[in-house]
Amino acid sequence: MVTLFSLLTALPAVLALHLLEPELVLPAFSILLFVEAAFAVIAARLLQVPDNAERITLWDLAGGFALIGCAAAMFGEPDQAALYLSEQGSPSPASRP
Repeated sequence: MVTLFSLLTALPAVLALHLLEPELVLPAFSILLFVEAAFAVIAARLLQVPDNAERITLWDLAGGFALIGCAAAMFGEPDQAALYLSEQGSPSPASRP
């Protein structure tokens, strides 16, 4: 289970590093981790595995994903990402009449 979630985290993170602008990598990574935390919570609710203090549970993974997602969101600069995205959505000067 931990291997599956590790792969689901590592592959999109590597793709984000190669495909996104540097300002957008941490915000995208934090969103990815929050989504994975939500999936881990849904899986934990559906599987109903008994709690065991000696093993890592899906609840532990969900908490870890949420914690790392919060850290990535804090270290990222959301104002730079918002500025970059707002510039991408505005029409370019050459296309104005």
